[in-house]
Amino acid sequence: MGGGELKRRVAVAVVGIPLVLAALLVGGWLLGSVLAVVAVIATVELFRLAHGVRPYVVPGTLAAGMIVLLATAYPTPVRAAVPMLAVLLILVLVTLAFSIWLRWPDGQPLEAVAVTLLGPLYLGCTLAFAMFLRHLPASVSDSGAVERWQATGFVLLPVASIWVGDSAAYFAGRAWGRRRLFPAASPGKTVVGGVAGLAGSTAAGALIAALMPSAFQEAAVSVTTGALIGALLGVVAPIGDAAKSVLKREAGVKDSGRLLPGHGGFLDRVDSLLFAFPVTYAVFLLLGVAP
Repeated sequence: MGGGELKRRVAVAVVGIPLVLAALLVGGWLLGSVLAVVAVIATVELFRLAHGVRPYVVPGTLAAGMIVLLATAYPTPVRAAVPMLAVLLILVLVTLAFSIWLRWPDGQPLEAVAVTLLGPLYLGCTLAFAMFLRHLPASVSDSGAVERWQATGFVLLPVASIWVGDSAAYFAGRAWGRRRLFPAASPGKTVVGGVAGLAGSTAAGALIAALMPSAFQEAAVSVTTGALIGALLGVVAPIGDAAKSVLKREAGVKDSGRLLPGHGGFLDRVDSLLFAFPVTYAVFLLLGVAP
């Protein structure tokens, strides 16, 4: 990567990181709206990777955004499950019905419906867990109130772990990486980068737990537990990235999009988080934090 592209990456990060942190702090419909927009754009990028298949772009992207907004309105999996399932079911039935006229006989109706459904599942349902994480303090607080700073910590833990881990993996891999971690799926990933990413994610998890003592102590999440969660995410992150890379390689493209200079598309930026948000929620569920 040349110096110019690195500068563009840094510039986007300098602008984007404060905006993301502000949305996490405010939460509510602001965060939900931002995540819904990301889900819609990333779903469009995903559909573009499906070469030779014509997914139903408008219904698929609307469903992805709607699922995130439903998670905003009903910010626990139990409350959101039925309306989210209803959106997915309606999407399947509508696209199957449309396929009679719009995809048969030469439009690969099975592939079209399957890829259309993948969008809201892969982007909408996974990003919805950011909203579920953002409202976890209500389940551990005696008053049921959600304090902004404390609430931010539950979703900031996976975000910071992924960001720090990705940065450590990128710079260490470029400097010292030789052996490939996923030679076929993602040749840019190295073993050295993976180790550095794991260390960075572990440190970030511990740091966030240390900075959020009131919320995390009440939820029985110590600094050690935060470090262990970060380490787990350090393993999950490269898997999420490699899974997306497989889709790009099948499509024969380097980036999923060009909206973020130096970073590619929105799908390129959230691929690891798509795995990290549900995994983090599952860990909190095992710890008894999540309802």
